Amino acid sequence: MSAPLFVVFNVSSGRGDADAVRAVIEHACAEAGRELHILSADDPSRIGALAQEAVTRAKAAKGIVVAAGGDGTINAVAQATLGSGCAFGVLPQGTFNYFSRTHGIPADTAEGMQVLLHETAQPVQVGLVNEKVFLVNASLGLYPQLLEDREHWKRQLGRRRWVAFGSGVLTLLHGYRSLRLRIELNGKTKDIKTPTLFVGNNALQMEQLGFSEAHAIDNGELAGITLRPVGRLTLLFLLLRGSFGNLSDAEQVIRFPFKQLTVRTRTFGARRVKVAVDGEILWLKMPLVFRVADEPLLLVRPTALAPERMPA
Repeated sequence: MSAPLFVVFNVSSGRGDADAVRAVIEHACAEAGRELHILSADDPSRIGALAQEAVTRAKAAKGIVVAAGGDGTINAVAQATLGSGCAFGVLPQGTFNYFSRTHGIPADTAEGMQVLLHETAQPVQVGLVNEKVFLVNASLGLYPQLLEDREHWKRQLGRRRWVAFGSGVLTLLHGYRSLRLRIELNGKTKDIKTPTLFVGNNALQMEQLGFSEAHAIDNGELAGITLRPVGRLTLLFLLLRGSFGNLSDAEQVIRFPFKQLTVRTRTFGARRVKVAVDGEILWLKMPLVFRVADEPLLLVRPTALAPERMPA
């Protein structure tokens, strides 16, 4: 309860006033008598270096490393924090905030500060792809293209949910290439052709898409999802069903829980592949190894189950 906070603050995240957010953080710590250090990132490319600095300082002071930003910022700070022994906190400032919502952390900064100041750290599962952390999802194929196009349109039209859906429709209408993959799962190898491979590590997102694999994540596994080869109209139909959380019984969708999955490409000469990791686009070397991290992240979060995850 007395640990100092080392906050990595992405001032460009979200639609709020960065100065106002900073003031709320400072006021809450002052009222609680807590030591506070804010490491501000005006340039998102500096977040990784600032996260490493925050972890080094937090280890020396037995403090808490805090990510203030969207899912990409949270991912970068989690990458630095995992395995350090430091507790990890989140002040969500993004659009979807799947990670924070799953764990009951409020989007309101003042309320989120009360969680950081008064709750304790609890272990949460981390996914890895080639040792890169993902807290929400990692994917290749069509899904990274959807994300890239979505960000393009959001820069033009703003961060609204209808923009995300509309950009997805445009991406599918422009066409896509199917992946030819060789996957190794539970000691067996299989060749598949699919528009995308999606690996989920966020139970709330799985539930909102209509997948029962949310239970697998709760039980210490990752959720693998691929699509059978389909045409554009079918993909548009699936996109629409997904927006209404109704993909659970779609016959074109293949789902499988796992703890480790190895993926190779059958495309000649392909040594690297574009992978979306918590909304950020990376180029990773093949093969890709998806797995559950050996140790959890120690997240400061409410003890009670998040309202959005409460059973009906």
